[in-house]
Amino acid sequence: MAENNKSCIAKKTSIGGQALIEGIMMRGPKKTAMAVRNTKGEIVLEKWDNTPEGKTPTLVDKLKKIPVVRGVFNFASSMIMGYKALMKSAEIAGFEDEQEKKESKGLMAVVGVVSAILGVALSVGLFIYLPTLIYDLISKLIPFLAGKAFLKSLFEGILKIVILVCYMALVSRMKDIKRTFQYHGAEHKTIFCYEAGLELTVENVKKQGRFHPRCGTSFLIVMVIVGVFIGLLIPVGLPSLLRSAIKLLFLPLTMGLGYEFIKFAGKHENAVTRILSAPGLWMQRITVLEPDDSMIECAIAAVNEVIPDDGSDLM
Repeated sequence: MAENNKSCIAKKTSIGGQALIEGIMMRGPKKTAMAVRNTKGEIVLEKWDNTPEGKTPTLVDKLKKIPVVRGVFNFASSMIMGYKALMKSAEIAGFEDEQEKKESKGLMAVVGVVSAILGVALSVGLFIYLPTLIYDLISKLIPFLAGKAFLKSLFEGILKIVILVCYMALVSRMKDIKRTFQYHGAEHKTIFCYEAGLELTVENVKKQGRFHPRCGTSFLIVMVIVGVFIGLLIPVGLPSLLRSAIKLLFLPLTMGLGYEFIKFAGKHENAVTRILSAPGLWMQRITVLEPDDSMIECAIAAVNEVIPDDGSDLM
């Protein structure tokens, strides 16, 4: 069946999701739900309230409503919730053997912290320090490039995208990652089906496109593009390490602006948003794959639990 990349949008929703191990998490304005297949092939459904009734709004809850600032807090919140859901899905899907379950929780916590630190260090090295270092080395060989702020920032941005594309292309060849990317496709197609105002059935979902402008993959690409312009504010002649440190300080701003664009692009479709969204949509050809029927069933089960009766999810 030829894929239709364009879905007929009757409404736009704020509901978003995340692919898990053998399942999907959907997050609406009031509830979050995850549907995961266990070792018997059955769909295990879990759900919880985003804001428990009667809870007094915290400072973080208020910051989540301020433009630009909310991007940082919503991203952090999504990462924390997504990680917990991912670990839970691994448990339900049977990816943890009996020996792992017997291991000390304290030891696993230490391993998790160390892994996170190493992951952050690798990300900083590959996506922040390495592009700056390479440009500085090239500019020594080609003096004309030295001191060119726009060229340096543009080069760094392009190299980040190249590294990201190569990394995603490599991991997508792994069997388990490929299945996760297929669940990613089920998530997008199900949301498109809901936005089109169609009944949430497997057949209706299969007809929808895979590539959604509010995808996390698009968010990463948008952050790189925003970073190119923010890089123009950083003096070119600074040492690579110092320039990288300043980029880290600007990361919350980059994240906040990227979040606002993704949110805006999700609400509006015009020439500007289509052009700026295009790189992220192209990248989704790697991270969003065509799902099978069983994956779509998981996505439908999850999204049905988070659609509010009062229409508060509509943008």
